[in-house]
Amino acid sequence: MSLLKNKIAVVTGGGSGIGLATAERFVEEGAHVFIAGRRRAELDKAVAEIGKNVTGVKTDIAKPDDLDRLYETVAKKGKIDVIFACAAFVEKTMTAAATPEHFDKTFNTNARGTYFTVQKALPYLNDGASIILVASAGKNRGFPGRSTYSATKAALRSLARAWTSEFKDRKIRTNVLSPGPVDTPMFDGQFPSEEGAAEARKQITAMVPLARLGRPEEIASAALFLASDQSSYVAGIDLLVDGGLTAV
Repeated sequence: MSLLKNKIAVVTGGGSGIGLATAERFVEEGAHVFIAGRRRAELDKAVAEIGKNVTGVKTDIAKPDDLDRLYETVAKKGKIDVIFACAAFVEKTMTAAATPEHFDKTFNTNARGTYFTVQKALPYLNDGASIILVASAGKNRGFPGRSTYSATKAALRSLARAWTSEFKDRKIRTNVLSPGPVDTPMFDGQFPSEEGAAEARKQITAMVPLARLGRPEEIASAALFLASDQSSYVAGIDLLVDGGLTAV
């Protein structure tokens, strides 16, 4: 059964990690996927890995002109059925050490960039489309060094509520997908050394009831549910996929 047969999906942050795994899964389920990311080499590698029914578009979601070019490219194929807004920037910084540049970069990508990813997509969306905003389970906890990042992800939860109401006449569903700690390049990239990353894995694993990091493919499975008609009566939710981290 192809849950996304003949659908068109846009995946931001699709060059690696959760975005790439989700793009792969969407293609497997019959969609043509446009993956957007800032790094051309990473995009080209992702397109080659997926191999079919995929188009890479170099896009920085913090730049409105890039988003315009993205959707103009997608429009040549057709109207959009799914948006998986996964692009994000994370930089562990304690509040006392945070700079305006750190704050602005985090909010410009994660909150402002995601906002305009959706706003600029509206003319290109099919009625009944699914919008999936990728937040973080960490927004529900007070982890040190995550104040700006978690605040941006909490903003996405609020946007999903508003958009569920605003877009109801077009039957467009907006939901949030909140992963817990996932084994991706972004996870390791938060730490200055391999030793630091290994220690963080150990500490976080001890906090997760399932006693491990998640896999990108597991997040992709949850994304497929929200993208497909299997979730046709699901709107405005925050789906936590975090191994029980924030539930107990």
